[in-house]
Amino acid sequence: MKEQLIILDGGMGTDLQHSGLKPGENPAVYGMTHAAEIRDIHMKYIKKGTNCIYTNTFGASGNKLKGSGYSVDEVVQRNVETAVEAVRLMREQGRECMVALDVGPLGELLEPLGTLPFEEAYRAYAEIVEAGEKAGADLVVFETFTDLYEMKAAVLAAKEHSNLPIWSTMSFEANGRTFLGTSAAAMALTLEGLGVAALGINCSLGPKEILPIAESMMEWTNLPMIIKPNAGLPDPRTGKYDITAVEFAEEMVPFLEKGVGIVGGCCGTNTDFIRALSHKSSHYNPAGRIPKSRNGVCSAGSVAEYGKLNIIGERINPTGKKKLQQALRDGDMDYIKKLAVEQYESGAQILDVNVGAPGVDEVALMPKVIQAVQSVTDIPLQLDSVDQEVLRAGLRVVNGRPIVNSVNGERERLDSVLPLVADYGTAVLGLAMDEDGIPEDAEGRIQVAERILREADRYGIPREDVIVDCLTLTVSAQQEQARETLRAVRRIHDEFGLHCALGVSNISFGLPMRRYITTSFLTQAMGAGLDFPIVNINEKAIRDAVAAFRVLSGEDADSGNYIRDYAAEEAERKAKLKAAKENKSDAGGTGKGVTGSDVSGAKNDSKEDPLQAAVIKGLEQETREITKKLLLQEEAMSIISERIIPALDKVGALYESGEFFLPQLLNAATAACAGLDLIKKEIAASGTRQVSKGRIILATVEGDIHDIGKNIVKVVLENYGYDVLDLGRDVPVQTVVDAAVENDVYLIGLSALMTTTVPAMKATIDALREAGHPCKIMVGGAVMTPEYAEEIGADYYSKDAQGAVAIAKEVLG
Repeated sequence: MKEQLIILDGGMGTDLQHSGLKPGENPAVYGMTHAAEIRDIHMKYIKKGTNCIYTNTFGASGNKLKGSGYSVDEVVQRNVETAVEAVRLMREQGRECMVALDVGPLGELLEPLGTLPFEEAYRAYAEIVEAGEKAGADLVVFETFTDLYEMKAAVLAAKEHSNLPIWSTMSFEANGRTFLGTSAAAMALTLEGLGVAALGINCSLGPKEILPIAESMMEWTNLPMIIKPNAGLPDPRTGKYDITAVEFAEEMVPFLEKGVGIVGGCCGTNTDFIRALSHKSSHYNPAGRIPKSRNGVCSAGSVAEYGKLNIIGERINPTGKKKLQQALRDGDMDYIKKLAVEQYESGAQILDVNVGAPGVDEVALMPKVIQAVQSVTDIPLQLDSVDQEVLRAGLRVVNGRPIVNSVNGERERLDSVLPLVADYGTAVLGLAMDEDGIPEDAEGRIQVAERILREADRYGIPREDVIVDCLTLTVSAQQEQARETLRAVRRIHDEFGLHCALGVSNISFGLPMRRYITTSFLTQAMGAGLDFPIVNINEKAIRDAVAAFRVLSGEDADSGNYIRDYAAEEAERKAKLKAAKENKSDAGGTGKGVTGSDVSGAKNDSKEDPLQAAVIKGLEQETREITKKLLLQEEAMSIISERIIPALDKVGALYESGEFFLPQLLNAATAACAGLDLIKKEIAASGTRQVSKGRIILATVEGDIHDIGKNIVKVVLENYGYDVLDLGRDVPVQTVVDAAVENDVYLIGLSALMTTTVPAMKATIDALREAGHPCKIMVGGAVMTPEYAEEIGADYYSKDAQGAVAIAKEVLG
């Protein structure tokens, strides 16, 4: 793949629509009774230059086949055999081609954002892959995913249930993120780590729009790149895309020039597009691609990049923390979420997660804690355990590419942990100690580090993914060891070029005013080459030392972050000094005036409303507890209108500005639900009639089976106090009309994702108008635009859930 260009096919759905596929009909099921048509389409692509065809199995998962009368095994087998037959026939004409088992997303959100368990998704993909391999596929491609977590479930299923090479492509928005907020860098780091053979981008955008996202992705991976764009952008009026086959091929040239080796087309493309692309690409070779220049660990949405100072928050570790130990025993995930949020807000780039409290089932608990932490923060994790099975359980469910903490120089430990690191493609932290304990001098620790490095190389773990912890010993007991640790760090960094970690807080144990010792040691260690300090970032002295170091090392360019973070503090300090002088003068020199505690109290009064803060951070239990206390002091409706709704408005503004992504929006909605449920019970118990802001109907139009976006709109609207009558997906025109009239609903929301179902949206709007029902209609979906919404008679266009809220406020109040 790195030396020979692979030409893929075009949009199977585009071709099938011309062959008689009805709107909303599953193409995989269509292939059961129209195998000859599918085979002929495959053969046409091969004749035009395709040397890897995708099977007609994109929608062949169990949940999408419900009611079809066919099993997953039957549908996958028939459609793969159809592709294999096409390849056999074309081989007789001297044309070679591979068969890629095409697998799409399941159409449901995984926990914790949705209700689909990770392992259930894993089993669904395993069923498809097993059937595809048995039927004769040469490889499997997972395409059009927007959730990195779901992609991980799919990739693990393919790795563990087949021997097929794995390709993975995701669909990105113009902002460089997927619908669920995955970045190109995070996708590349995670999937290369998991062992896919090639990765890239397909669907949602045209070649021009995809190019900058692909360029970013190539900075983070050396894997062969797959680019399968749409034929530009769709016109919702006609359902047609906006570039011709010749223009498409021309716009694909920059990818070929950059060494992209696997190219094809998605929605709106056909055999003409592939013929033009094949002709245009005949002189290009993917072997000339520039190697990646960046690396790191990641969550789904953010990267802790190597070569920078990355702070690891140490607080989710129960050692010496009785409250955390009890929370782990009680399964109090909200307390753990608070620890995660506090560290994230204080500036941690990575969070250490250790669940080793006495009396807990660590294997069962580690996945729960990981999901809880990742539901409220979007930074990489460091999985911390001495138990191989605990690490395995955590690695399976963590979203992104984590660090494994840890191995050491002991043979047994190396042989138990390094295979896990290699299998999941993570970074690994190695402790500079072995069976004989911690070496007393730097040279001994370096010898252990070299042994860990050799073993990592034997398992295929890249050198740059090894982080060495030279170990911090308590200076009050072994004063000379501080010097040896710093010597070891400097040599590991300078001579071996490895990353260094230290549990910095250990240095000051047993001493008074620990922060002075800890901060001084941290500063010295960072100067020696420490780039992964494990610290309590909640302490201001630590944050100050880190901020100053980043300025002095040049990482904080032009001191921009330092000025941003400390200019206000400096101004506040000067204001306090000025106020103190004025108060002293006003008091006639007696020194009586505003005290330090008075100033602090005044500052606390102006802090963010605690209920709003809990909602914004997505903390369910805290939201519930604060609401319970407020109900003893305030009217229920005032809590909703003055606290919960403003919090949701703030989240909406952050979402609109790109600071928040869909996971944070849904988490805030879930937290708000926790408070609203209590309020509803209080209102019911008091005998007061519950007041709704109004009723809204939501429906995905006839022929369209996509409803994730509609479901998200429903959740958010309900949290704003609206009653939502959800009619589901593929809803007949008359069903919408009847529901609106019978329930006397004055705001209707219609969704369509497919260009082929937009006419059904217009038909629904026309039917509502003809019925004479006095309602307002808002429309949305991937193919809709404000201009077309107006053209088909809609009153409003909403691009997302927050837009729907704004419309509801205008129409219903």
